[in-house]
Amino acid sequence: MFFQSIGVPGLIIILIITLILFGPKKLPEIGAAFGKTLSEFKKSANEIMSSNETEKKAEEVIQQATDPVKK
Repeated sequence: MFFQSIGVPGLIIILIITLILFGPKKLPEIGAAFGKTLSEFKKSANEIMSSNETEKKAEEVIQQATDPVKK
């Protein structure tokens, strides 16, 4: 991924540019908004993954119930 190759110097440069663009008063608001967005994304992703697992389990149960009994 792209973020794995940034490194510490790259992060410092990004923080400095962000500080210059938005100023010190807006940074906490931006950080909080980013945190909330990331939290909602993780929550949605977990819900989607759990619903997919539930669907797969339901399909397996239906398939086992409709298959003839094997001896």
